[in-house]
Amino acid sequence: MKTEAIVLSGGRGKRMGGDVPKQYMELEGFPLIYYTLKAFEESFIEGVILVCAAGEEEYCKTKIVEKYGFNKVKKIVCGGEERYHSVYAGLQAAEAEYVFIHDGARIFPDEEMLKRLYEDAGKYSACVAAVPVKDTIKLSDEEGFVADTPARNRLWQVQTPQVFERKLISGAYAKLIENEKAFAESGKQITDDAMAVELFTDVKVKLTYGSYENIKITTPEDLAVASGILEAKKSI
Repeated sequence: MKTEAIVLSGGRGKRMGGDVPKQYMELEGFPLIYYTLKAFEESFIEGVILVCAAGEEEYCKTKIVEKYGFNKVKKIVCGGEERYHSVYAGLQAAEAEYVFIHDGARIFPDEEMLKRLYEDAGKYSACVAAVPVKDTIKLSDEEGFVADTPARNRLWQVQTPQVFERKLISGAYAKLIENEKAFAESGKQITDDAMAVELFTDVKVKLTYGSYENIKITTPEDLAVASGILEAKKSI
């Protein structure tokens, strides 16, 4: 199965603070997006489509891709206003049979996890990296009081990559874009790629064991955690 990764790197990272988009913030001398692209560069995945914010195409080309020699990055495309617009832009540029859709702010996608996802994608056509939750989860009512406590053994924390047969996810996203006005009016939000498959196809999405190190860097505190993970990896 031919594979491509769509790496989303167009977010503004408002919760990180500062003027620099979080994907370009440095961690131990390298921008965060460097670590993400390096992981895919060293993996079995054959090509990478980098989706960046409007106006950042040349910066990504010269200061990221060419500077660090990421030869698998075949295309750099401009994203859209919402995450799903950016994914759709990446899908339109994709050609492989299977696509790994990944948030650039998750800088630790390891090879074993990618292999597990690859195998499950071949079996089920749709799978997502995920880990069982460790904490008890409460559902609240509108006033902030506990409404329910779901069984923890059935709760998973979903991550990326999320991997799909390209024709399947492209068709689901095409339907989402076609119906986005109705979605906006209903107040519904598409928070990950699996939701498009869940809503617009009859294919069930497989939960594939990811990694507890596969954190998403969202706040300054996450940078400290990521630094610790990097140090631990160096000692292995």
